Amino acid sequence: MEPYLYTARLAVGYGGKPLIENLCLHVRRGEIMTLIGPNGAGKSTILKTLARQLEPMAGTVYLDKQALGQMAEKELAQRLAIVTTERIDPELMSCRDLVSTGRYPYTGRLGLLRAENRAIVENALAQVHAGELAELPFAQVSDGQRQRVLLARALCQQPDVILLDEPTSFLDIHHKLELLDILKTLVRQQQLAVVMSLHELDLAQRVSDTVVCVEKSGALRMGAPEQIFTEENIRALYGLTEESYNPLFGCAELPPVQGEAQIFVIGGGGSGIPVYRRLQRLGIPFAAGILHRNDLDYPVARTLAAELVEEAAYQPVTAETLARALAVLERCGKAVCTLPAFGPLNEANRLLWETAGRSGKQTDWNTI
Repeated sequence: MEPYLYTARLAVGYGGKPLIENLCLHVRRGEIMTLIGPNGAGKSTILKTLARQLEPMAGTVYLDKQALGQMAEKELAQRLAIVTTERIDPELMSCRDLVSTGRYPYTGRLGLLRAENRAIVENALAQVHAGELAELPFAQVSDGQRQRVLLARALCQQPDVILLDEPTSFLDIHHKLELLDILKTLVRQQQLAVVMSLHELDLAQRVSDTVVCVEKSGALRMGAPEQIFTEENIRALYGLTEESYNPLFGCAELPPVQGEAQIFVIGGGGSGIPVYRRLQRLGIPFAAGILHRNDLDYPVARTLAAELVEEAAYQPVTAETLARALAVLERCGKAVCTLPAFGPLNEANRLLWETAGRSGKQTDWNTI
């Protein structure tokens, strides 16, 4: 399938000074492209240029092989919609009234809605699960509800392309997931082409077909989520130094606490992660082990632990690894165990825990 919205050697910026040059983006119908990057890098500038709210400083934006600059305003409004985070407070307008304004490209100067237009408005409200909001004043609904209503207004334009600038800003996690789920469903069912910016890397990783890294230097990198969301790429994009990015969980971790390990955490299977983060918050350096390199705990322990005792993936714990773990345990004043049970592959951890008991180091982690 050919790209539906694409750019050729596009330069964007303000005041005669380009922020980004030679921008070559392309998104197909039925796909979501997400722009990520630090504040001030130019994500909103790109979106405004794609929406023709800003004039390109060079190059061209194409919509279905037609240059955007050659399209009439009415035609553009019927094919492309934009949803921004700018606060709007229309006085005395209900949510239905606001959604209805999305029909203006079709209704003429008076904006009179005929029966077919009203049906489109009701359908748009239903598509974003906002039918119950129709009669409420737009100024009185919550942020999450506002975003759904604004998306409904965009859908009323019956566009082929929707641009969204940080649509999940100001939303709680429930409304973030709800909005993106609605958007993904619309993209799949109506074959929309969507370009949006997001700050939540974990959500961008899950919802996007293509991700574009927008750097403050003007450099760009574009690829599939599995290509973009690596520790090396995200650290470089956001200038992370002591912090680290965990591609498995799609989140960043704070730097480890410096100093000699005071507590040995025996974990695995994800059970140790809450304890690692709790000890980091409390400023207590800790050791972690014995963890196989394919264990769910491993990437977080590698980042936060002062010492990590590890073993090769899928391999039995060797005598050398157990000896090292016992030596680390001996230097620690306390030990905690988050494992619910021991099995053949973590028999060494059972021996560690028993050793901690004989030396009086066993501690309930809930009391730390």
